[in-house]
Amino acid sequence: MINLTLRQLRSVQAIHRHGTISGAARTLGLTSPAITLQIKQLEETLGLALFDRSSGGMRLKEAGACVLAAANVIDTALHDMEAEIEALKGLRRGRIRLGVVSTAKYFAPSVLAAFADEHPDVDVELTVGNKSRIFDELRDYSIDIALMGQPPRDLPVRASVFGEHPLVIVSRPDHRLASQHKIARNELLGERMIARERGSGTRRSLEVFTRDVPELLDDRLLELDSNETIKQSVMAGLGIALISAHTIATELDLGRLVVLDVVGTPIRRQWFVVTRADRTPTPAETAFWQFLLRRGERFLPVLPKS
Repeated sequence: MINLTLRQLRSVQAIHRHGTISGAARTLGLTSPAITLQIKQLEETLGLALFDRSSGGMRLKEAGACVLAAANVIDTALHDMEAEIEALKGLRRGRIRLGVVSTAKYFAPSVLAAFADEHPDVDVELTVGNKSRIFDELRDYSIDIALMGQPPRDLPVRASVFGEHPLVIVSRPDHRLASQHKIARNELLGERMIARERGSGTRRSLEVFTRDVPELLDDRLLELDSNETIKQSVMAGLGIALISAHTIATELDLGRLVVLDVVGTPIRRQWFVVTRADRTPTPAETAFWQFLLRRGERFLPVLPKS
């Protein structure tokens, strides 16, 4: 039996997440020398190096990936055990590690506030990131539940729909197309399209939507990595954008953006609540899942009728 400690395993997890000893030390509340010692002792025990060390940071070697996978499984098992023990004691408290894609951050706080009213003793740790990051967090068992537009296909997951997720094309109120109706896609030619980065769910929807008019995504395309920057760019007159209707409620109310009446929009997508299928949900996670299916849709902003 290999003799190792939870502190050593958590050091590996933290270094993998942050890429540096110093970042891991801040997360774990330890000093950098202490983290270095934990890794050195673990490498001596295993007889293999766990990381490639370079000026750009630390990256897992094959042995390190094996240790990380085991650490994630152990961490999840301990988390599940803690929740089950609390349930056996009759306690109603628990902890949920929730990850949401960046578009969901516009309604997630309202969801969490309402859930907290029903379950005040359940702590929720929130992580916000792009789709790739949330997929990685699920893959590494770093989160328990995710809110996203499309579940991953390369992981064993359980997923349920809790609401609609419309995508719309927006412009400034004084745009030449703002007052027109039934705008054909080819009427958008000549406009600079502002889009999210490759790999995002919204970008994928835009690529499908413009498949018949590929010129819309020519070299005039402006690619940005956040919804906030996209909205500011549209309001500044840099172009038009396909964006989640759930990110623009405030700007529509203030008259800073308008939804263009483009044929084929809104693009109707869905919001999913997702968890890994290869782990047992805790009582707290089950309560959150059921809460979303029962009440989640009411927290989604409503697209105004044109």
